[in-house]
Amino acid sequence: MIKNEQERQRIGQRIAELRKAAGLTQVQLGERCGILGNHITRIEKGRYSVGLDTLAAIAKALNKRIDFV
Repeated sequence: MIKNEQERQRIGQRIAELRKAAGLTQVQLGERCGILGNHITRIEKGRYSVGLDTLAAIAKALNKRIDFV
């Protein structure tokens, strides 16, 4: 489970970086992708395992693609 937790945190940190680079608040990002701001907070802190649909909505709101390595 620790590995999953680390991955959630890594993904959340990357979303936060991209959001800040776009000059958006968590609330603004949430509005763009139809997610509550407090939910964005949980995602960015790695407290919530984000599903593919939600991740795709966030990526679209940030004008980014989801890439798998």
